[in-house]
Amino acid sequence: MRRQVAGNLVWMLAERGVQVAGGIGIVAMLARGLGPEGFAHFQYAQAVVYIAASVALICGGEVIIPRLVANTDPIAQHRLLLHAFGLRIGAGVLAYLLIGALLLVTDQGPDIWAPTLIMGVAVILREPFGVVTAWMQARTWTRPNAVFNLTSLAVKAACVALLFWLGSHSVPVYAAAFSIEPVIAAVLLTLYYLVRAPRTHVKVDPTLARELLRSGTLFWVSFMLMMGSRRVDQLLLKPLVPLTEFGAYAASMQILDNFVVLATILSAGIAPMYVYAQPTIAQARRNIMKIAGGMLAIGIAGGLAIAACAHWIVQLLYGPAFAEAAHLLQLAALASTLVFTDVALTLLPIYMRRPQLVAIKWGLVFVVTIAIDVIAIPNLGARGAILGYAIANLLAVLFGIAVWLQEAQRTPEAHEASA
Repeated sequence: MRRQVAGNLVWMLAERGVQVAGGIGIVAMLARGLGPEGFAHFQYAQAVVYIAASVALICGGEVIIPRLVANTDPIAQHRLLLHAFGLRIGAGVLAYLLIGALLLVTDQGPDIWAPTLIMGVAVILREPFGVVTAWMQARTWTRPNAVFNLTSLAVKAACVALLFWLGSHSVPVYAAAFSIEPVIAAVLLTLYYLVRAPRTHVKVDPTLARELLRSGTLFWVSFMLMMGSRRVDQLLLKPLVPLTEFGAYAASMQILDNFVVLATILSAGIAPMYVYAQPTIAQARRNIMKIAGGMLAIGIAGGLAIAACAHWIVQLLYGPAFAEAAHLLQLAALASTLVFTDVALTLLPIYMRRPQLVAIKWGLVFVVTIAIDVIAIPNLGARGAILGYAIANLLAVLFGIAVWLQEAQRTPEAHEASA
């Protein structure tokens, strides 16, 4: 069993590593192919889709997987997956409609409408068909999913590379290349599951649907607030700064997105053994603080390295047209170091099974980010957005520390351990 779990983890981490490396190469070709203004349009469209995608995160893996593990009957699992799929597909359609409503309310032009609606197809495909991924995770067998994801990523990368080689400068055409990835992944996941699914008719059970919806509400709200916090700065920034400045900011944040994902990868590798497997909350707390310290050190080292090499990184990936992004990358890289600590501290409320704390944290971060951006961006431009990013990260860490300290006061065992 341990060998199976370890092998499963290796595949997950390898997949994420390849995706990060592939993502960097794809973004580099995209920026060079579209130029600063075209890249700005593409990134704005992607930010809108990213936020809308959170609506489709209803009934997530944290709701489905424990139920699949608890009941291994194939028919019961099939019934559960179909109901979760129904909830997700409904939420995905709603998310797509919200994309159109946002574009209409903000009076966007055709240069934003076309790529956004094309890439928005992902919100109808990725999460609904992701129920098969949850089914694989419950069986501790994610290798096929990793292969499917890497296959779809390879096709997307090949399409982007072909467009770049042909000298295409069309934002909608590149958006279509990006949309190929979720389509291929959805098809592969569907075929894999249908071959193994029981041949039985499933009737709609409103009670089960309501139970799944109710169980995942807090996680759903948390994900929407988290994803909104990470992209709302771009929605607020674009109308207030020149497109070239917005493109430079988006380019710098793209690099950091690929950097901070390392925190999630480390957390996924460390948490099962050193946090979730601990018998007492006192031991889990001690380990979490050690993990937070180590991840902070990694974040600082990585942030300083990116800041020191910012001009070289921007020149290598994006070319001289994005020179303005180098200074923004330096500032944002230093602000990103706290993300590593936040990811580590978030392990405590997850261990305690208190998702409401995660929802409260991201609610505060979301509100504070908007408030700072509204004040700072008109005066500081892209630097104002970075200020909002930095303060939001600090607030998230302070909230995590407060939860950690509060739990120490509530847990007598923790006092005895520290005495």
